[in-house]
Amino acid sequence: MLGSAPVATDDTLPLLTRLWFAWLCFFRVLFDSAFAQRAWAVRALASAPMPPAPPTATPAPAVTPASPTAALQLLALLQREGRLVDFLEQDIATFSDADVGAAARVVHDGCRKALRAHATIEPLRAEPEGARITLPPGFDASAVKLIGDVQGAPPYTGELRHRGWPAAKLELPALLGNHEAPVLAPAEVELG
Repeated sequence: MLGSAPVATDDTLPLLTRLWFAWLCFFRVLFDSAFAQRAWAVRALASAPMPPAPPTATPAPAVTPASPTAALQLLALLQREGRLVDFLEQDIATFSDADVGAAARVVHDGCRKALRAHATIEPLRAEPEGARITLPPGFDASAVKLIGDVQGAPPYTGELRHRGWPAAKLELPALLGNHEAPVLAPAEVELG
């Protein structure tokens, strides 16, 4: 099973981090067939011993784990401004396309406002989508996903399907002392 390889006690991820990661992986596997194929392959390799890493000239930069509190805080902002969680949790099967479209417009506007207020996001590629581009040998494979008939070695020439979105900056507001990060939106009770 995916993730069934033994993990050292000091490397164990906290429960909220695992829940957040599982949520992200669920949707990525559901909507990204290439990612699903890679995850399926990793599942099969989980019990196989890892080969030794090739020697490198410079050590890889340390990756700091994402804070589940920050991720939950961002999700709470998207809920507060755009009611994203409400929209995703609503069963929309019984609504007309026009009703779903109208709701999506409100959610889009609010979430866009929240995102732009707290993050700087710019396209990764300057070329317009649909442009023909060439990826030279040594291109950053973490920033470009090859799709279609991938064969041989770079340079690769193809059509830019998505420009990519790197987050240049993320500034979340300071949490109040009594705020519980897992509470994305408090329940509302109208009195009277």
